[in-house]
This record gives sequence, C-alpha cells and structure tokens, in this order.
Amino acid sequence: MKFFSDILSIYRPAPFAKPLPQESIPRTYAHYRFQVMACALGGYAGFYLVRKNFSLAKPYLINELGFTTGDVGLIGCALSIAYGISKFYMGHLADRANPRYFLGTGLIFSGLVNLFFGFLPSLWMMFFFWFLNGWAQGMGYSPCVRVMTHWFSDKERGVKFSLWNISHNVGGGIVGPIASLSILLLGSWRSIFYVPGALAVLTGIACIIFLRDTPQSVGLPPIEEFKNDYPPTAAQDREKELSSREIFFGFIFNNKTLWILAVANIFVYVVRYGVLDWAPTYLTAAKNYGHDQSRWLFLVYEYAGIPGMLLSGWASDRFFHGRRGPVSALCMLAVTAGVVVYWLNPPGHALVDTLALLGIGFFVYGPVMLVGLAAVDSVPKKAAGTAAGLTGFFGYLGGATIAELGIGKVVQHYGWDGGFQLLLWSCALSTLLLSLTWNAHDRRKA
Repeated sequence: MKFFSDILSIYRPAPFAKPLPQESIPRTYAHYRFQVMACALGGYAGFYLVRKNFSLAKPYLINELGFTTGDVGLIGCALSIAYGISKFYMGHLADRANPRYFLGTGLIFSGLVNLFFGFLPSLWMMFFFWFLNGWAQGMGYSPCVRVMTHWFSDKERGVKFSLWNISHNVGGGIVGPIASLSILLLGSWRSIFYVPGALAVLTGIACIIFLRDTPQSVGLPPIEEFKNDYPPTAAQDREKELSSREIFFGFIFNNKTLWILAVANIFVYVVRYGVLDWAPTYLTAAKNYGHDQSRWLFLVYEYAGIPGMLLSGWASDRFFHGRRGPVSALCMLAVTAGVVVYWLNPPGHALVDTLALLGIGFFVYGPVMLVGLAAVDSVPKKAAGTAAGLTGFFGYLGGATIAELGIGKVVQHYGWDGGFQLLLWSCALSTLLLSLTWNAHDRRKA
C-alpha cells in the first residue's frame, strides 16, 4: 500500500519551497516562465500529433481496408466521446494535481496507444483503442491551463494564452509533413500512427523533467503579487486549493456565462473539426486532390490559425479590455463566409480552396482559444481546470462527435452538400451564442 501511496503522491500539488531572496526573483521568474511556456506549448502540441493523425489515415482506411465514411466517423467519434468526458473529469482532477506528472503521464499513454493502433486489424478494435486514446488526451488541456493561470497574470492572459494555444496548430499542422515523411521512409500508411506515437512518448518524458507546478513550488511569490495584477474573479484565499464542493457549488453550477460558453463551444467545434477532420477526405473524393496535396492543405488550415489566434488574444486584451465575446462572435462571422466559399468553389480551382481553408483556419482558432480563456476568466485560478474542462466536455462530446460521426453519416446519405449545410447552421448558432457574452469580464468595470 505504501508503494501505491508514494506513486500517487507525485500527482499531488507540489509543496511550497523556501522563498528565494528578493533580488533573484525577477530573473528566476523570467527563467521559469519561459520554461513553463515551452513545456506547455510543446507538451500540448505532442497530444495533437497523436490525435489529428487519424484524420490523415481516413482516406487509407476507406481505400485500403474498405471502410465507409460512416465507419471512420464512428472510430473518430470514439475519441471525441472519451475525450469530452475525460476532459471534464481530468480537468477537475488537474485543479488539485501536479501538472508536471499529470500531463506527462497522459502524453506517454496516448503515444503508446498509437504505437499499438497501427497493428489493429478490425473496426471495433480500432474503436476501442481510439477511445482509450481519447481518455488519455483528457489529461492534456487542463494541466496546461493550471500552469498558465498560475504563471501568467490576468492582464497579459489574452496574449499569453493565445501564444500557448498555437500548440494546437503546431501539433495539428506538423503531423501532415511527419506523416508524409513517415510513409516515404517506412513504406506503409500505418506509420502515420507509429512515428507520432514515438514522438509523443519522448515529449511526455521531457515534460516530466522540465515542467513546474506553481511559482511557490520553486520559491517565488504568486503571480498576482509579482505583477501587482489582482483579477476580479477570485476566492477569499487565492492560494487555497479548493474542494470539489467549493469549486462546483461556488463557481461552476451558478455561472451563467460559463454555461453559455459551453453550449457555444459545441457549434464552434462542429465547424473547427468538421472542416479540418474531413478536409483530406473531401478534397480527394470531391475535388480530385492527391493524398499529398490534401495533407499540405491540412497544414495550411492549421498554420493559418497561428496568426489568427495571436491576433485574437491581443485584440481582446488591447481593444476590448479582457472581453472575449466580441472578438469570438466577429471571427465566427468571417468563418461563415469562408465555409461558403470552400463549399461552392468548383473542382479545379486549387487557389480558391487554399485561400478558403486559410481564411477558415485564421478565424476559427480565435474562438477556439477565446472560449476556453473566457471560461478561465469567469472563475478563480484554483477552479480554472474544471471550468476549461466543462467547455471542453461540451466541445468534444457534442461538437467533435457531430463533426466526426454526424458529418460522416450525413455525407454518406445526403452527400457533401448536406455536410456543409450542417456546418453553416453551426456557424450561425455559435455566432449568436458568443454574442450573448459580449460584455463578460470587462476590466473597466472591475
């Protein structure tokens, strides 16, 4: 029993270390903030290597193994369902855990699942293992949210969170070139799972070595004290680890803004993953692209989100005084226009498809990031993982599942026109709901 108790103890929040001398605090803070940002960005990018690789394998599953679009949608939704549930459950655990080991364990386990996945022979075995991958993926987002809220203050949060959130695009985008190189070197499409899996394991080990929990765990003062930046949303004792009852009944269940954000996230994720996950399949099946071309457009979509996300976070801090709703709603209007162009552009006009995907990627990742950030803004930092987990629960269990299984089935029965109509309805509903949070977290009122 003592052995298991010792193992579990590493997941508890790190104890406070002896305070450092005053003169060394600025330099040490700068060092650890850079280290924490690098680990959070690289670690979460690693999760995307072993999540979005499935989208690149879809055409091979259909052409090589004889699966239908509904079959591959079913496998994809296994991750969405597991990840949605896990993101909420693990998000709550992450509020009371040491992210250093929590994040690293999830990444290593997800990598190992991918190493096995490439050998699987049947639909239902793939479904089961991809479900396990989704559960492990739930250990990624919330630990990063915990360290970000503890190491970066409220007034800089829009910029810093958007910088960290480019991990979505770095990991999701680079998996395309990695897949192409893997197939070239190893001669098998199944290497789409082997190589990212090995990279994820190595990244998880690096996070365990270099990531840190709170500033106080290395002898530094809280970020609010260091930056003299005290957010309006806080518990009486900002540094007290909250109980489950305090988190849920004090800051989650009665939080109207948080629930609006959670529902809006369903439709944001339908658009995000409906376009992204089906791009390789849609482009090859409906617009006569080769597999290599579709993988590079997959990268265009992801990497276009990097400047869009950074600009959205900066604008919400600089021009809207911490309000994330206006930027999110305006971005979704632009996404709607991009989806229409992508849909109606006839085959043979590759430049238009590229520009449409670039525009959708540029604008959709702003709301993807800002919904999670607005959820964090609405609660104290000790409840940030739970709040982010709730919006993720709705986004993945609802939105990503619809994007995978829903669009797969709609396309199977009604063609690609039916799939795009579903995307456009999601654009409209997400814009409406995000506009309801227009004035949330206005620092001028605080």
